[in-house]
Amino acid sequence: MKITIDEDKCVGAGQCVLVAPEVFDQRDEDGVAVLLTEEPPAAAHGEVDEAARICPAAAVLVDRR
Repeated sequence: MKITIDEDKCVGAGQCVLVAPEVFDQRDEDGVAVLLTEEPPAAAHGEVDEAARICPAAAVLVDRR
């Protein structure tokens, strides 16, 4: 699993941080999501999938290749 964030789409809602705080954070200045890791451990995959699913801007992208 590899994660990317489309910063241009991100609206700073913070849903990804609430669901997977070990993988996502937000910039203080504008709230845009940032990745703490691009390739999270398998134990976090469920939370990452949920974060991508509930992102209101569809800014969290997951590549499972």
